[in-house]
Amino acid sequence: MSRNADRSARNTPIRVAIIEDDQWLRENLAEELSGGDDFECVAAYGTSEEALDALPKKNPDVAIVDINLPGLSGIECLRQLKPQCPETQFLILTAYEESENIFNALLAGADGYLLKRTSMADVLDAIRGVHMGESPMSGHIARRVVQYFGKMGAGQSDVDELSPRERDVLELLARGAAYKQIAEELDLSIETIRMNIKHIYAKLHVHSRGEAVAKYRGWPGS
Repeated sequence: MSRNADRSARNTPIRVAIIEDDQWLRENLAEELSGGDDFECVAAYGTSEEALDALPKKNPDVAIVDINLPGLSGIECLRQLKPQCPETQFLILTAYEESENIFNALLAGADGYLLKRTSMADVLDAIRGVHMGESPMSGHIARRVVQYFGKMGAGQSDVDELSPRERDVLELLARGAAYKQIAEELDLSIETIRMNIKHIYAKLHVHSRGEAVAKYRGWPGS
């Protein structure tokens, strides 16, 4: 029996951690979670660095994560925490609704994605839902995900033109790697990487990293 199913069977509170730099929102969430028998706020952090250091020891059932954090972003925090806390469900709660943030968060391991304009009642329902294995999303976000799958494969004819090396370079670009990191990863010179990227942009008919990654991932509007 999974930890979540076991907790449900015993009717114990859902243990929640919060990673949010806005002190008012962080304290308000913690207060709401502590106001009844359904939840227990086990930790609240204002930065990714604090969460990375302490959250794995708390091993919460659900972690609420903002994207725009000082220092390390919430997405990178999530990417590093996910393997350390495999049974924790991660729920993004953010003001950002751009496609790139949505899909980067999902690729990093987010189990749900809510916008901060979501009512507190719906946030609490989403915590219950993600704890039970659902993937709660704000309606606008869900539509973007549906559009993504609807357009999956669009532009693949251009991507198919890339060489295996160019695909390797583009995959690392999509992960957010700097040119120097890509060169070290592939054991190539930075100038060779620059030339590969120039060829990638030409083949994909794009002019920036963001456009290249969007077309590579098949994101809506790419």
